Amino acid sequence: MYTDFEIIADGLAEQGYAVIDQFLSQHEVEDILQVKEFNDNRLFKKAGIGNSQSVQIQEGIRGDYIQWLDKETASPPIKVYLDKLDALTQFLNQALFLSLKDFEVHIARYPVGTFYKRHLDQFKQDDHRKLSVLCYLNANWKEEHGGQLRMYLPEGPVDIFPLAGRLVCFRSDQLEHEVLPATRERLSITGWMLDRLAELKHL
Repeated sequence: MYTDFEIIADGLAEQGYAVIDQFLSQHEVEDILQVKEFNDNRLFKKAGIGNSQSVQIQEGIRGDYIQWLDKETASPPIKVYLDKLDALTQFLNQALFLSLKDFEVHIARYPVGTFYKRHLDQFKQDDHRKLSVLCYLNANWKEEHGGQLRMYLPEGPVDIFPLAGRLVCFRSDQLEHEVLPATRERLSITGWMLDRLAELKHL
């Protein structure tokens, strides 16, 4: 029987992306949503576009609020997820002969009606993001709520709903994607696996 990690590796190798449901259990999701990082609005800032050297706030392109997470000081429920992400990074290095060295993550909060227009996660001036990894934290999400991740594949777009515990992993340099508006707040932990050590500070 295939493990989640093997399914992710096969999906990345064959189609450039993979989706795993219940990567986090309902209990793990509930624990994460109780921690201070999710419940103090002062910790969030308006997200911009571009890398840390050229970030710009453009609400016509993206409307989320983010909070970068420090792997050393994150609350224990978040560390449960970060430990899984670390193990996945090591597995993908072995399975796909990647040279991943680290990952960076932030909480992404999309208020009602906000979106992120079609884009690529890898910057032209900074190609260190190799894999994008998103884990959703939205309990009881229904299709009528919207908020899909729309990935643009060669054979056409694919929509993925942000169900609690669902993990999506895809090639940062290949798959353009967008976040569609939702009728309720949309939460995720969004990150990137890098071929270098992550920067300690983010704007």
